[in-house]
Amino acid sequence: MKNIKAALLLVSIILFANPSLFAQESRTHCSKRDAYSNMQLKSPNLNLQEIAKAKKYDIHFYALDVEMDNLSTDIAGTGEIHGFANEILDSVLFELHSTFNISEIRLNNVATPYNRSGSIIKVPVNLTQGQDFKIAIDYDGTPPNSSSTPFGGSGMSNDSSPSWGNQVTWSLSEPFSAYEWFPCKQDLRDKADSVSMKITVPNSCKAGSNGVLENVVDLGNGTSRYEWFHRHPVAYYLISVAVAEYIEYNVYANPMGSANPVLIQNYIYNNPGTLPNFQNDIDETVDFIELFAELYGKYPFDDEKYGHCMAPLSGGMEHQTMTTQGYFEKGLTAHELGHQWWGNNVTCASWSDIWVNEGFASYSSHLMLEYLHPNEAPSNMFDIHDYVMDSPGGSIWVSDSLNEGSIFDGRLIYDKGAAFVHTLRFMMNDDSLFYQALKEFQINFKDSVALGLDVRNQLNSMSATNFDDAFDQWFFGEGFPTYNLKYNATGNNLYFEVSHTTSSSTPTFTNPLEIKFARTGLSDTTIRVNISSNSDHFVIPNIGGNVTSASIDPKNWIINKVGSIVKDENYVSLSQENKSVVINIYPNPSAGEFNIAMDDNTEKSIQIYNTQGKSVYDGSFNKSAQVNLRTQNSGYYIVKITSDDGRQWVKTIVLK
Repeated sequence: MKNIKAALLLVSIILFANPSLFAQESRTHCSKRDAYSNMQLKSPNLNLQEIAKAKKYDIHFYALDVEMDNLSTDIAGTGEIHGFANEILDSVLFELHSTFNISEIRLNNVATPYNRSGSIIKVPVNLTQGQDFKIAIDYDGTPPNSSSTPFGGSGMSNDSSPSWGNQVTWSLSEPFSAYEWFPCKQDLRDKADSVSMKITVPNSCKAGSNGVLENVVDLGNGTSRYEWFHRHPVAYYLISVAVAEYIEYNVYANPMGSANPVLIQNYIYNNPGTLPNFQNDIDETVDFIELFAELYGKYPFDDEKYGHCMAPLSGGMEHQTMTTQGYFEKGLTAHELGHQWWGNNVTCASWSDIWVNEGFASYSSHLMLEYLHPNEAPSNMFDIHDYVMDSPGGSIWVSDSLNEGSIFDGRLIYDKGAAFVHTLRFMMNDDSLFYQALKEFQINFKDSVALGLDVRNQLNSMSATNFDDAFDQWFFGEGFPTYNLKYNATGNNLYFEVSHTTSSSTPTFTNPLEIKFARTGLSDTTIRVNISSNSDHFVIPNIGGNVTSASIDPKNWIINKVGSIVKDENYVSLSQENKSVVINIYPNPSAGEFNIAMDDNTEKSIQIYNTQGKSVYDGSFNKSAQVNLRTQNSGYYIVKITSDDGRQWVKTIVLK
């Protein structure tokens, strides 16, 4: 696992909030919590000592052998955790919700005592560094839900489809609910190397899960055991099960880079009208997976499968190799499939960096339209921008990474996140190089985790363009620009000024911008300029023709509003540019002590955060400050500087 400096809090108080639904079908979100009402789910907090304890071992393998049906969420069976000690270990800590009864726990096949406090379980061990262990937990019970506990639950659900009538039991563990149905370690950085899922269900049902269906065993008592095995690293929240009266409908794709056709295995409601209704939509998955393999690289799980299990969700959930999905609208299907690269092969290293998952998956839906339904793509990006600008502020980077409403904010994480990827592509100004960077990112972080800053570094390493300011302003920063244009053509030269104000705390957005000018007797011309301050002046020689009108960002590469566009016949020379505030942070990277200097003498405050969103420094200064972070771990830190008049700048510092 790569590039993480602190353990993610495994469980905490979180707020359920429904991501906003879009007006357009092609912009449907992942379900995440769409199926649940607004409520607060409270699971026990691990204290710092318990977090440190959980870091002392790594997960190798999960094995579940459980009985389920499609009529309730009840579970009974055995969950195994296989791991190894990273250091001397006197106990193994994991989670299983307190609603479950535990009949026995075995350590390396021998019954063992254990300590249980709510949902936290500790098994005493005596392990040396590098020593393997296996813990088996026999458990049974009903997962929590809104009627059984005042705080609700959502790791496992049961409901009937309002459209088709089929009843389904299905899991949805993101972000903190895996422990509500199986014993596990909820740490994004610690992916299991593989997973075995054995699910015994009534003969009328099928059970879908991760990986390859290796066997279906008729037990002779009216039940059958579905035996799935997944041989790729997988994050805890991507392990899944869905049980219903399904039929199986399979198609095959031939994505670039795969030696053999890839199975697309679909568990569809056993209802005479369901498959005919969705078959053409499901078949489009073939085109989608072949497209994404061209753009992102080889489908990561091509030796196993991709597929879908239907469940009565208002969206979908990107379980690894087998998405749980409510219907097959093309935008939703493309989004969930995009997650197999962005979220599954490479997983966000912290919930603050959920953009790595959701921003790129949302942009996958847009790319599907651009390449396969090009007439729909322009209006889709227009609508994305329009929704982002419904409110003036908000950051893609999630400062409150324990709040589900923030993690799955539809406007900021999904839409602004997708629009930011679109902007990065525009800034790269070379589609071939941009997609090559994404492919190399998938290779470099394969089976692992990544921060948003890792995406920035990948782009920086492959382009002459530096993306540091883009991430400071658009990823960590807030708001968007409103552009004003003043222009005049005289003496065959075109003079124009682009000025902008901003909607929130980020004072300036520095990025390329396209402006289209209409000319009499000639075709329109689009000019690309670099915006470097709040007022920039340009002259274009030999413009030709009479310029009659202009438009700003006609292809919607940049989230922005347009203020005024004025043809001013008196505007013929360049004015003095407004100077941007200069911020110097040095040395950067730093061994722990660094200086901040600005050419602005107003009083300012400084807040510095680690990548988990924890504040590590709070201070104030006028023109300069010296900061000491020698007690902090190496890695990336976010520096937020706020002036007394509300302006805000966001920079990054690297401690080595």
